[in-house]
Amino acid sequence: MTDAAEIISSDRIPAGLLPIVSALCTVSRDVARIIARGPLAGALGAGVGENTDGDQQKALDVMADEMFMDALAATDVRFYASEEQEDVEELNPAGRYALAIDPLDGSSNIDVNVSIGTIFSIFEAEEDAEASFLRKARDQMAGGYVIYGPSTALVVTFGDGTMMFTLDPESGRFILTRDRMRIGDKSSEFAINASNYRHWSRPVRAFIDDCLAGETGPADRNYNMRWVASLVAEAHRILSRGGVFLYPGDARPGYGNGRLRMVYECAPIAFLIEQAGGRATDGRAPILDQSAGALHARTPLVFGPPELVDRVARYHDLPEH
Repeated sequence: MTDAAEIISSDRIPAGLLPIVSALCTVSRDVARIIARGPLAGALGAGVGENTDGDQQKALDVMADEMFMDALAATDVRFYASEEQEDVEELNPAGRYALAIDPLDGSSNIDVNVSIGTIFSIFEAEEDAEASFLRKARDQMAGGYVIYGPSTALVVTFGDGTMMFTLDPESGRFILTRDRMRIGDKSSEFAINASNYRHWSRPVRAFIDDCLAGETGPADRNYNMRWVASLVAEAHRILSRGGVFLYPGDARPGYGNGRLRMVYECAPIAFLIEQAGGRATDGRAPILDQSAGALHARTPLVFGPPELVDRVARYHDLPEH
């Protein structure tokens, strides 16, 4: 591992978790440097196989996973669960924590130079490896992501507000730039993959239809649609300027619970969103009140300001007609 990344305003980070967050930042800084080189760093977006859920792995997926695992092995992380690995890995048998990670979210965007990221969640470790992760999402000690875009930033919560640290590429330091982030409630944007419209349930279609009806419909305002196909990029935009995100389950085989994984995608994003004054549900029930039944289990995900997320839930309670 290269020289460690310094985190400015680290007093906002619990002392026991600081070495873990520092390791995450160090690897994220190094990943950002690789991404910034683009094709000069090799075929980062080349397919190299499939993960346990059948998703194609890119070269940078595997590279990032190895980099994070190697760095975290020198910390207090006992158990490591990754999207890129079928089972939980034990890193430090004496470690106190369990860390779940999507090492490279949105990797389909690597070759087109669109923002991608890393998502992580930290729990207190149990004696049983999987039991450390298959628990209420509200048990998280920390949740966050790193976004690799025009700037690289760590957005994280430890249960006392959501904060953003921005990487200074000249010094290699992560500097606190936003403390206690809040989701705005005035945005008129929704994020969903509209190409799947025909597969959605009637409540989801009805909600989107009413958004598209604009000021002439029951929503009483005009909406714009956004879709980046990177959960980190969508979450960062909504945390920055508001709006609602939906990845519902649909009628396609294998998509009944959507495609997002509970443990290392939905749970940490939900933690961040709630700590920023927003709401995150599976369409009806809060994500943080749920637990995954398996390490790579999926769940629908809706998040944004409470008013919009609650409206989605109300559509699920409407009569069929």
